[in-house]
Amino acid sequence: MTINENILCSKSHEYVYEKDGSYYIGLTDFAIEQLGDIVFVELPEINSEYTKGEIFGTVESVKAASELYMPVSGKVIEINEQLIEKPELLNEEPFEEMWLIKIESENYKEDSSDLIEYNKYKEEVE
Repeated sequence: MTINENILCSKSHEYVYEKDGSYYIGLTDFAIEQLGDIVFVELPEINSEYTKGEIFGTVESVKAASELYMPVSGKVIEINEQLIEKPELLNEEPFEEMWLIKIESENYKEDSSDLIEYNKYKEEVE
């Protein structure tokens, strides 16, 4: 599994990382393992704006449904279309290619101050 070294994680198990001036948000591998086989993903409309902590979507598995919370405020500029048709792809690779949404964020620095680095996150959840 490829893990971007700049990934920050929230206590609600979403991650965010910056790439080429945009911010990619997804669900951590730990959360996906806990959910089990993903069968449905609901993502927001492009141009939707969310503040940190707001619900932006839902992931459903054979075990449970889980709401998705914004780790940082921003405007949705792209959604990962392939997850709408094949949500099970999340089970294979939650990071590099299987992000959920891509956003623009003007408050990233402030909003990300309470997020934790991926390695520390993994230590906490194990």
